[in-house]
This record gives sequence, C-alpha cells and structure tokens, in this order.
Amino acid sequence: MTTIDPTVPAPSPEPMHRLRFEEPGPPSPTELPGGTPAWRVSRYADVRQVLSDPRFGRAQLYAPDAPALSDVPDLVNDPDLMFNQDGPDHLRLRRTLRRAFTPRAVARWRPWIAAIVDELLDRLEARPQPADAVAEFAVPLPVAVISRLMGLDESAWARLRHWSEHAFSDGTHESGQVAAAREEFSTFGADLLMERRRAPGEDLVSGLVAAADEEQGIPEAQLVTLVCGLVVGGHDSTMTMLGNALLYLLGERRDTWPRLGADEEAAGRLADRLVHLVPLGDDRGSTRHAATDIEVGGATIPAGAIVLADCGTANRDPEVFPAATLHDLFAPLEAPTLSFGAGPHYCLGAWLARTELQLALHRLAARFPDLRLAAPADPIVWRTGTTSRSPRRLRVSW
Repeated sequence: MTTIDPTVPAPSPEPMHRLRFEEPGPPSPTELPGGTPAWRVSRYADVRQVLSDPRFGRAQLYAPDAPALSDVPDLVNDPDLMFNQDGPDHLRLRRTLRRAFTPRAVARWRPWIAAIVDELLDRLEARPQPADAVAEFAVPLPVAVISRLMGLDESAWARLRHWSEHAFSDGTHESGQVAAAREEFSTFGADLLMERRRAPGEDLVSGLVAAADEEQGIPEAQLVTLVCGLVVGGHDSTMTMLGNALLYLLGERRDTWPRLGADEEAAGRLADRLVHLVPLGDDRGSTRHAATDIEVGGATIPAGAIVLADCGTANRDPEVFPAATLHDLFAPLEAPTLSFGAGPHYCLGAWLARTELQLALHRLAARFPDLRLAAPADPIVWRTGTTSRSPRRLRVSW
C-alpha cells in the first residue's frame, strides 16, 4: 500500500456540499467497500431506529470472527474506543464525560472560545493578502479550543494534528506509518493521564480521571483511547466543517454573508443547516451489527447482519426535510440532524462543535464583511489520507 502525496489533488472530486444523494428508500441489501454483505437503511425514521435501538450495536463488529472493517490499525476501529463499545461498558465510559459537554457547560466556555476566535482574526488581519483561511483560521481554532480544554499548550498542536491524520486514516497510509503514529499517540495519552493523576487541575482530563475513579473498573487501555479520541474528535470534525463551510459560503452562497455577520442567532441556524447538509467525508454511513432479527421499515434485518445507516441520505428525506427549505441556510431544522448520530452513541461534542462553528462564522463575517475567495477559479487541493475531506488551503482577500 502506498502513501498518497497530499499536495496532489484527487481526480476532480466534488466539493462536499455538491455530493449527490439517492432518494431514500426501504432497507435493501448492499455491500461495504471491501465486499462484505450488509443492509442499507436510508429513510430518516429507519436510520434513527437503527442508531437508537440497542439491539443494533458496535462491539460485535470487532468480534474475533467478524470481517475486518479496515486493514490499517487506526483509532476509529480500535475496539477500546468508546464509540465501539455497547451496553454497560459504553455507558460507564460515557458517564465519565457526559457532564463535561452539556449545553450548560459549553455556554460557560463561550466567552473564551470567542476570545480565541478574535485572537485568530487579529492574526489573519495582520497577514499579507491573499491569506490562507484554512491555515490561519480553520485549523488552529478547534485545535486551540480542545487544547485549552485538555490543559495543553500551543507546543502540542503540530503533534496533535499529525496523530489525528493517522487516527482517521482512509487506508492510503502504510500500515506501519499508522501503527507508529498510534503508538506515539497512546504513549501521549497514557503520560497525560499519569500527569493529571499526579497533579490534577481544572481541565477535561483531570475531570476524566476523577470520574473514572468514581466509576471504578475502567481498564486503563480504554481511558487512554478515550483521551486520544477526545483529541481527535475535539478538533478534526470542526476543522473539516469550517473549511468546507467557507468554501461553500464564499464560493456559492456569498448572499448569506451580510446576515451571517449581523445576527449571531441566525448564524446558529446556519451552522445547524451546514452541519446537516455538508458531510465530513465521502463515507456517508455508520455501521451497526444486528444482535437479533429486527424489523426496520417493513423489512426484517436478520441476526448477525451488518447494517449501514446512511445518515447523509436520511438528512435529505423529503418526508421530514421539505425540498422547499432544505437549502435555506437560515431556516430552523424541521427535525434533529443525524450528522451527529442518534441514540446511545450520539456525539458528546455536538454542542461544542455547533458553538465553535457559529462563533467562528459569525465573527469572521462581522470582522471581514468583504471577505472573498482570492481566486475562485483555482483548483481545490483537498486534504487527503483521512476519512474526512476539506480544502487543504483556501486563499481569501478582504
């Protein structure tokens, strides 16, 4: 397996906001990318059922006799990852973090998140034009936020980005590269846990250690993986969303920019709609394992089957999200988006990601009302090698 040169764009990929989706329909047999048989569900109600019903789990996807979902040892497919656990094991890990990411907790963070946004905008304004909005804004913002939450300083940012790129490998990295990065990442996580046990503070990791002590019985390997998952989940998704949002808004929806900068509440609705419409990557589904025969949408999913919940298609189900308002970026969502999942594995960081995206886009549009793509005709160089996809650079002027 060879490593793709990240400076070379993939063959004419569509921007994420232009990806085409089929009409949702009844559950039907399909295949995973590696050829493993599966069932696909794509209607909103069916996808919510699969993601919410505990009989559709994640842990059995990694049983010894289960077909491999990846041929590289990435973090996403680590059985110790909280997302890949079910039942009491999953709940015990989730309880260690649940209180940290409530809307009330995130509301307390808004002032300093806004301060980070403003500091980055100061730096951007000082750059020669055109400047790279990805390097100066989309990448450092979520890294700075998760670093502050975890009690890390700016010296760790480059290492966090490197490890995250390999944690979400799309299979184009060599297995040895991914394994080496994972080993370094795990050592970092273990050392950080040890340090916070020795000298606890007010950060997220110290809170995790205290909560884990209360829970008792959580294996250290799961805690290490949880720390690594926080690093990756805490910034990669927001970075990807922000980069793709700027490409879409500045390239095709510049009409939204004045209202986006003038109205923070409207910016929140726009952030919700962008999360709903613009996927993080080309892989639209979330897989589950059926523990028993289960009826979904008029079809019986047999016990032992792998189910692909197509969230991207379900988010466009006309029975729930009318075509008339689907692309109205300031319209409130008619139902909860499935972009953050649903049920037991609903993304704990959803409110934080939404808050970061809202503040970033609102304050950027308010500060730079004339912001525009410097060269709209330039080919997009995509960040490759991971399961998410966003522009590697985005030159802007103001």
